[in-house]
Amino acid sequence: MKFVKLALAVVLLAAAFAGGYGYGRWYAVPAESGVGQVQTKGGRRVLYWIDPMHPSYKSDKPGIAPDCNMPLEPVYADEVKPEPGQITISPERQQLIGVRYGEAEVTGGEETILAPGKVAYDERRVVNVHSKVDGWIEKVYVDFLGKQVEKGEPLVTVYSPEMLATQQELLLAQRGEQRMRHSPLAEARDHASMLIEAARRRLELWDFSPERIEEVLRTKTPVKSYTVYAPSSGVVTERNAYSNLRIMPEVNLYKISDLSRVWILADVYEHEAPKIRMGQNALVKVAYGSGRSIPARVDFIMPQMSGETRTLQVRLDAANPGMVLKPDMFVEVEFRIGLPRRLTVPAEAVLNSGLKQSVFLDAGDGKLIAREVVAGEQREGRIEILKGLEAGARVVTSGNFLIDSESQLKAAALGISSEGKPVEAPKKDPMEGHKHHD
Repeated sequence: MKFVKLALAVVLLAAAFAGGYGYGRWYAVPAESGVGQVQTKGGRRVLYWIDPMHPSYKSDKPGIAPDCNMPLEPVYADEVKPEPGQITISPERQQLIGVRYGEAEVTGGEETILAPGKVAYDERRVVNVHSKVDGWIEKVYVDFLGKQVEKGEPLVTVYSPEMLATQQELLLAQRGEQRMRHSPLAEARDHASMLIEAARRRLELWDFSPERIEEVLRTKTPVKSYTVYAPSSGVVTERNAYSNLRIMPEVNLYKISDLSRVWILADVYEHEAPKIRMGQNALVKVAYGSGRSIPARVDFIMPQMSGETRTLQVRLDAANPGMVLKPDMFVEVEFRIGLPRRLTVPAEAVLNSGLKQSVFLDAGDGKLIAREVVAGEQREGRIEILKGLEAGARVVTSGNFLIDSESQLKAAALGISSEGKPVEAPKKDPMEGHKHHD
């Protein structure tokens, strides 16, 4: 009986061993597969291997990617989860791809605006010369356009019957006043004096000088013709005075323009017009004379924009030494505008995708962080940063596109977007792209 029990125990033990061996033989995962075991490489735990060109492909063991024949790269368990948008590139590799850095700085300076301009007469320095009485021109002293005249210089002499008659009235009134000087009638003496004063006043209003009037009264001889003098100094820019020509008060004999100061009419583009202010200084550059520059000052801004050219006309007042600036000459006007201090980076540092702008910050130890920014105006090789950076930040200025490409690749491998947001994996067979390499 005892032998039977012993035999039964041996049979049960053998059956249990056989069942365990068979289960392990048919259902256990082979040791070389690595599944269920802690895989190590260089003392670090490896979670899985990925295809560097197609991060969605994962393998539980090292090998070769079936689609591109590249070695699979390990993903370690002890890797610290990177900051969103962070990528690590060794200094050696940075040097290889030509990575350079710049700094975010608070800068000021000035902006230069160039505008085409045209020289024009200063309308406040243009005078027209008329005869105030009818008559005929007897002699012409200024007989060509462009002649420089000085104030008080004779222009023409005019014979006027009306002025001659007024001088004779003056002499008659003078004789009457002399006869009435000893008259007992005070009213008669006053009337004679009033006639003299009226005739004198009429001649003065016709620009007959007081000296000439005194001369007529002294010599008791009327002047047959009178002289028209230049009312101001300048250049004759219009002439209608010719010998023996009958003239009337509405005829413009001469136009005299003082060119010692001129206007510059500059056309400023619409987007730059708000930066121009009254009283602002500028430089006028002429095409000849070794690029000579003449200072000018804004003294008027037109209230309306040109609908055809989309420019605003700005008028500047400028001195004209040596008559360098000629009316209707084209010039270039340079406005220098002081800029407020603002945060800027080198223009090459900003990547603009059309939807957003970003830069790569240097976080040290080869770490680069993609940072979204809001960029402003660009000038003189630097671009303004309105939001997203602080002064002193070190940014990448060269190699940005290569870094951005690798950043996108790494972000896809980690299942996050470049902004650090999780990316949902597509619901399809991860081996779909590799089946043809079976």
